[in-house]
Amino acid sequence: MKAKRVLITVSLVLFFAFEASSQCSMCRAVLESEADQGAAKAINDGIVYLMAFPYILVGGVLYVVYRTFKNKKSQQNS
Repeated sequence: MKAKRVLITVSLVLFFAFEASSQCSMCRAVLESEADQGAAKAINDGIVYLMAFPYILVGGVLYVVYRTFKNKKSQQNS
């Protein structure tokens, strides 16, 4: 039951996440000087895309550890 609550909470947080703009100061200075803002948007999207993978990997590892401990606990109880 607790796992369902955590899963629902994480799903809601990800669903209602706000758009993030993230650039280093050097990238921002170069991209703001251009008239076309399409490149700046593409850089922001790429940064956010690359930022997501570490969180996905850590989440996957934590899930595997959780399942391992859950299986060991259920085997000890039987």
